[in-house]
This record gives sequence, structure tokens and C-alpha cells, in this order.
Amino acid sequence: MTRSLYLIIGFVLLACSAARAHELRPAYLEIDEVATHRYALTWKVPAQGAYKMALDVLLPPSCMQDGDRAGGVIDNAFVSRWQAVCEGGLAGGVVAIDGLASTYTDALIRVVNLDGTTQTSRVSPDYPEVAIAATPTGMATARTYFVLGVQHIVTGVDHLLFVFALLLLIGNPRTLLATITSFTVAHSVTLAFATLGIAAVPQPPIEALIALSIMFVGAEIVRSDRGRRNLSSRYPWMISFTFGLLHGFGFGGALREIGLPQKDVPLALLTFNLGVEVGQLAFVAVALLTMAAIRLLVADIARLRVSLAYVIGTVSAFWFAQRIAGFG
Repeated sequence: MTRSLYLIIGFVLLACSAARAHELRPAYLEIDEVATHRYALTWKVPAQGAYKMALDVLLPPSCMQDGDRAGGVIDNAFVSRWQAVCEGGLAGGVVAIDGLASTYTDALIRVVNLDGTTQTSRVSPDYPEVAIAATPTGMATARTYFVLGVQHIVTGVDHLLFVFALLLLIGNPRTLLATITSFTVAHSVTLAFATLGIAAVPQPPIEALIALSIMFVGAEIVRSDRGRRNLSSRYPWMISFTFGLLHGFGFGGALREIGLPQKDVPLALLTFNLGVEVGQLAFVAVALLTMAAIRLLVADIARLRVSLAYVIGTVSAFWFAQRIAGFG
């Protein structure tokens, strides 16, 4: 490898490490109506050790806190719980996240009414508040979970790197289509299984195996450049399907943390998965267009392809070691 390649790998590793250290996870607010106009609130704020993001919940003026808040750090988040009484109920009122406008993260607000209906909304720094509907609609739930699916895949660098490695490995358009399709089918199945509780798999080992799957495909790119015919060269769809099952469990872990509305589980699951697929297809389209443009500018495409494979392998090996070290 050339000196420039080593510099690229070093820069990418540094960027990955920095991104890991400054990971921005969404805040989460759940409001459960436990009696008429009485609500139990659970507020989860991303935290690093004793430090948590300076965010707080703003309820409508008609709401009064009843009792003290109880809280503590649980799984890299500060979780607090309390109750509030809202005269006339929350319907028609506005719930906001104070301090969100000065951050780069989002918050998810989930309201569970006494009759079982649920409203799930995503708020952002640009729009840090949400109006509580008297009768939540399925369309609002579908829109929220679709956006969450797109957001998850777009920010899921490891999943996108795996897809990009598949694009480098496969040159035939028909084979590429079959490979991407098998990856989609596989992770859709395990996403549903993990989210619905049909199959439970610990998340840390899954994340480590996802990194290992990227490293494997990177190695296969190098082998194929050397003219070696192996299983991944002959049946790439089989490899993508197998590893797609792992990636689906990764998506399922994220969706379990978000939670599903009790009345609209199939709709939320479907639209989240559709969001993931739309985000993935958009990435594939951009990647293919970029690769086509690079072919017009770079003379030695084969050498660049192998160089990218080494970068992919090095980054995924770094992630694998980092995730293994985080066990326990």
C-alpha cells in the first residue's frame, strides 16, 4: 500500500473514534396517562458518566408536577420519573423539549392515553415541540416511524459501509440487484423477529459481528482482485443474506429502544422498515453515481478498488476490536 493509503486509513480511524466518542443518541420522553388527567412521565437523556445533556421537559401551563422526580444513570442515559396532573388533559396542549434547539440531536415523544391510543412524535432542534392530538391518527405514526427508519440507516455508518463493500465486490448489475434484494429480505425478517420479541439476541455481540461481516467482505474484494474464485464470488446473494440476518438484529435493537405503539405495531414496524429501505436505496443510487463518475477520472480503477477494500477492512477491524473491548 502507498503512503497516501496509510494516511487515509489513519484519518478514517481517527474520525471513527471521534464519532464514537461524541455519539449523539436521541432523547426519549414517554407520557402514560395512568388516571383521568394524571400522567406518569419517563424522561431519558443521553449521558456520559456523570454528565448528561442539558435538556428538560416543558409541559403545558395546565400541568402541575405531583411529587418529586426520581432518577439515575441507566445504560449511558440519565432516566428520571415523576407524575403530573394536567387540568383538562394533554389533548390540544404542546409538549416541548427545553434546550433541544442548541443541540444536534433529536427527541422522541410518546404519549399513551388511558384508552390505549398512542401518539409518537419526533422533535428536532428546528422544531423542538409537538402538539398533542385528541385522537392520534395512524398516518402520524407511519410518518414518524418512516422518518426514524430513514434516519437510522443514514446515520448507521457500519450498515452503509457493508452495502458499499458489496457494491465494490460485485460488478454485474443483475447479480448486484439479487445481492441487495437478499440483504433486504434477510434484515427485514430479523428486524421483525427482534422487535416483536420472537428472537432475542444480545446487542453487543451482534454489533461486533456486524463489524466482522464488513471485514469479511473487504477481504473478499482483495481475494477477487487476485483472481480467486470462492463462495462469495459465485453466490454473493448467499453471503449478503447470511450477514443481512445479523444486520436485521442490529436494526431491531434500535427499534426496541425507540419502542412501538401498542395500537399500531404492524404499521410502525412496516413504516420503519420502509424508511430503512428508502434510505438504503438512496445511498446505493448515490454510491453508484459516484463510482461511475470516478471511473471517468481515475485510470487504475482496480488499484483504487483494492485500496478502498483495505480501508474498509481496517475500519471494520477497528470497530470489531472496539466493540469486543466494550463487552461486560
